[in-house]
Amino acid sequence: MENQLQPFGETGVSSDSEAIRHFREAIANGKHWYVALLEAIGRWNVAEESHNGRDYHYLIANEAFDWLLLAERLLDEVDYLVPEKEMIALLFRGKAPIELPRDEFCHLIGEAKYRAHLNYFYGVTVEEALLLAAEEETRKEQRVRAFNENDHLSEAAYQRIYGATMTELLHKFRQEKGYPQRRSMGLAEVKEFTYWLFKYRFKQCDKARVASDTKKALEQLNITSFSKKTR
Repeated sequence: MENQLQPFGETGVSSDSEAIRHFREAIANGKHWYVALLEAIGRWNVAEESHNGRDYHYLIANEAFDWLLLAERLLDEVDYLVPEKEMIALLFRGKAPIELPRDEFCHLIGEAKYRAHLNYFYGVTVEEALLLAAEEETRKEQRVRAFNENDHLSEAAYQRIYGATMTELLHKFRQEKGYPQRRSMGLAEVKEFTYWLFKYRFKQCDKARVASDTKKALEQLNITSFSKKTR
């Protein structure tokens, strides 16, 4: 992955002008914007950057590629050339305007980025769905026992999956990474923490439990995706 996405330099500012230029020219020449977008992603070279006062972290833990975040960054450069409804559907619901075979998607963004995209999918997206599923299970149990359904719901979900509370796990994560123990978390740290939880779960749980939890998370993800589509 290191050959595909390099951290930005000492200045902390980077712009992949060639990828952006290709994106604009491809659309202007009649190529479908989604295909042009994936080609631009394939040409992108930096793992993180600062742009218009915002920090973008596309690669988590040097392993997990948030391609939709990069898509958002690139679409910001050409939003006047792309149908707004299609752009919103992609960025907020993950719904592509056209269906592409997996092999073609992989070819367009590059094999290394595709592998890192799968890391992100299972390590962040699916892990988030697992936490949501655990919260739903906890909520149902609390209703049966006549507890207040909002009492420590999130902490109970972490305890159910990882055998420790979120507070304990977050402290351990920050200690391991050398991060300050603050009260708040930015979005980039939330994603990195989620990916860390994914790897932590694999180390702590047996294979059967990992497989069962992953299946549960994928089912939850399908429910969530269906709910979004029907809104």
